[in-house]
Amino acid sequence: MNPIIDSLLETDLYKFSMGQAIYHQFPDYTTTWSFKCRNKDVHFTKEMVDEIKRQIYLYCDLNFTEDELNYLAGIKWIKKSYVDFLRLWHPRYEDFTITDEAECGLSIETNGTWLNTSMYEIPTLAIVNEVYFRMAYDYEELMESFEERLDAKIALLTNETYNLGAFSEFGLRRRLSAEAQELAVMKLRDSKLGKSIFVGTSNVLLAKKLGVNPVGTMAHEWIMCVGQGNHKHNPAYSNWYALDAWVKEYGILNGTALTDAITTDCFLRDFQLTYSTLFSGVRHDSGDPIEWGEKMIEHYKSLGIDPATKTLLFSDSLDFERANNIHAHFDGRAKVAFGIGTYIANDTKVPALNIVMKTTACNGQDVAKVSDVEGKGMCKNPDYVDYLQRCINWRMEHEEA
Repeated sequence: MNPIIDSLLETDLYKFSMGQAIYHQFPDYTTTWSFKCRNKDVHFTKEMVDEIKRQIYLYCDLNFTEDELNYLAGIKWIKKSYVDFLRLWHPRYEDFTITDEAECGLSIETNGTWLNTSMYEIPTLAIVNEVYFRMAYDYEELMESFEERLDAKIALLTNETYNLGAFSEFGLRRRLSAEAQELAVMKLRDSKLGKSIFVGTSNVLLAKKLGVNPVGTMAHEWIMCVGQGNHKHNPAYSNWYALDAWVKEYGILNGTALTDAITTDCFLRDFQLTYSTLFSGVRHDSGDPIEWGEKMIEHYKSLGIDPATKTLLFSDSLDFERANNIHAHFDGRAKVAFGIGTYIANDTKVPALNIVMKTTACNGQDVAKVSDVEGKGMCKNPDYVDYLQRCINWRMEHEEA
């Protein structure tokens, strides 16, 4: 199989957003990341595991080219000091432990500096996906069904059956293949989409190659590691520490805050006037999107901020119908945008993989996410999750809102 990842730019934009802030503020933090396949009926064969190892080894042999670095330097919030660091950086295969010792037949764990291990998540998941679908199925048949479905869903935008407003493609980590994702982004870029506006892709390499905008926000790892990696911090204040460090790095630039790392209700305790003003918007990634959007609009109003000046970005398991309904509900009341992943990048006649790679430890201690719905966390230590939940509960029950 040819190399699946052949450029270090082939990752989601937010890895560079977080990477720069990690480099400047948390360069000595260490993290552990763990892979999980949530599909109960999926098994990775020994041949697949061997190919995944080979692909990751090839990925770890890459370096940034000057052309790629010049592209990154052209993004207005990326600083020269970080670009210069990337000039020297490359992945370390020694940070990976890959075995077949898991129920699904594939175990992947990475250990090392947060600067390194954060960068491994997206390419690793893209490699696992493509190896699996090329080896488990007739890949050409999958591509044929992928293109048919892609054309059909684009037609629903063109004839204005659906109106999404602004939306981006977020599918790199769970794409069918590099070929499929590039085809999707090209067709969305080149099609007339009625009232819908294709804004860009999270895949930085594709954005560069196809001349579209690279888009992205912060991820849960930022809030988990900044808020829980310093063991002197009360983890119920994770959002405050994370927002404060982000503003220190970016000021008013690059500002879309993720709300559900330790529940949105707890997030709102820290997302008061200063941060609500500085950040251009917020991102939804779990729980009922309508309830969440209404809650955010009311929060902005309570602070005297016009919600119509702020962006509500939705990114949780979206398809065009769901996005259309959300857009119709909030249109005119706030700026509405969508990040749509698997539905665009891996919609075929067979089910997509539901695979993740999550931060499970920072600086030698467990970290966890407590989102707005159960089942999205991935902590190895239930006692720590219980501790974190008790910290959140105490704050919510005893601190004045």
